[in-house]
Amino acid sequence: MRWNALLTSAPLKKALLTSAALKTALLRTALVGLLVLPLSLVASSPASAASPISLTSGFYSNPDSGPATWVRNNPSDSRAARIQSSIASQAIARWYTGGESGGIGPAVANYVGAADSRDKLPVLVAYNIPLRDACGGHSSGGAGSVAEYRTWISTFAAAVGTRPAVVVIEPDALSDFSCLSSAQASDRLAMLAYASQMFQQKAPNTWAYLDAGHTNWVAPATMASRLDSAGVGNIRGFAVNVSNFYSTGSSETYGNSINSSLGGGSHFVVDTSRNGNGSNGEWCNPAGRKLGVTPRVGGGEDLLLWVKTPGNSDGACGIAPTVPAGQFSPAIAVRLIDGT
Repeated sequence: MRWNALLTSAPLKKALLTSAALKTALLRTALVGLLVLPLSLVASSPASAASPISLTSGFYSNPDSGPATWVRNNPSDSRAARIQSSIASQAIARWYTGGESGGIGPAVANYVGAADSRDKLPVLVAYNIPLRDACGGHSSGGAGSVAEYRTWISTFAAAVGTRPAVVVIEPDALSDFSCLSSAQASDRLAMLAYASQMFQQKAPNTWAYLDAGHTNWVAPATMASRLDSAGVGNIRGFAVNVSNFYSTGSSETYGNSINSSLGGGSHFVVDTSRNGNGSNGEWCNPAGRKLGVTPRVGGGEDLLLWVKTPGNSDGACGIAPTVPAGQFSPAIAVRLIDGT
C-alpha cells in the first residue's frame, strides 16, 4: 500500500497537472521512444524493482497459519496461550504445494493482497517441483510434468505482480540431486531457471531466493554451481537452513562461502524458525530443538525468516511418529518453545 500511496499524493498530482503543454510533450516523446524500441524489449522488460523492505512496514503474520488456526479452535487448551504468544503471532511463511483450492493464481493473489492492504511484507514458499523431496520422501509429490510446473510457477509469479513480497523457491530442490537421474537433474535446473526468470519479469518488487540446502549437505562450490545454472543471477539470491536446525552462525558461514564461489554478488536469507539449539545431526522431528530468533532484517544476510512453521511435523518420525509431514502438532510446538 505504501508504494501505491506515493502515486496518489497531493503534491505529486499538482506537479503532474501544472502544465498541459508539458504533459503533451512528454507523452509524445514517450510514444516516439516506444516506437523505436525492439518489440521484444517492450514486451519483456519488467517494471523497475524496489526493495520490498522499504515498501512495507514489517512482516505479515498470517492469521490462518496452522498454529493460529489451532489456537483459535482450541481456546481452552492449556497450551493455547503459549503457542499463540511464541509462535502463532509471529510472521511465518505461507507454503504453496500445488492443488490450491481455486488455483494457484487466486490463492497467491489473495494472500499477497491481504498483506498489502495492511502495508505488511508477506513471505511465501513455492514447493511444487516435480519429484519433490526425492531423497527424504516424507513430502513427496509435486507437479506432474515440466510443462505443468512451468504453468504453475509462472502463474504464481504473475499473481504476486508488482506488490512487495519475499518468495523462497523450492526447498531441497538443488540439494537432493543424488536421488535423481542426470536427465531429471537437468530438467530440474531448467525448471528452476525458468522460475527465476518468471519472478524477475513478473514480480519486480519481490525478493526471490532459490533454496540452497544447509551447511551439512552440499559443498558450497557445488551448490554455487547449481545455483548459477538455476538462474540465481536473475533474482535476489538464495536461502539456507530451510526446515532445518543449524545455527545462524554456521548458516551464515555456509551462505558466505556459497556467495564467494558465486563471485560475491548474491544475497541470502536464513531460516531461524527452529535453530535456537542448533542441530544434533537429525532432520526429522528431532528432540531437544528450540525456536530461533524471530523474523527480522538480518546482519550478515538479507533476512532472518521463519520459513518452516514451528510445530509442523517433518514426517511420521522422531518425536512425532504418527504425525504426517506438514501437519501442525501442539506437542511439537511446546517442545520447541521449551527446547526439549
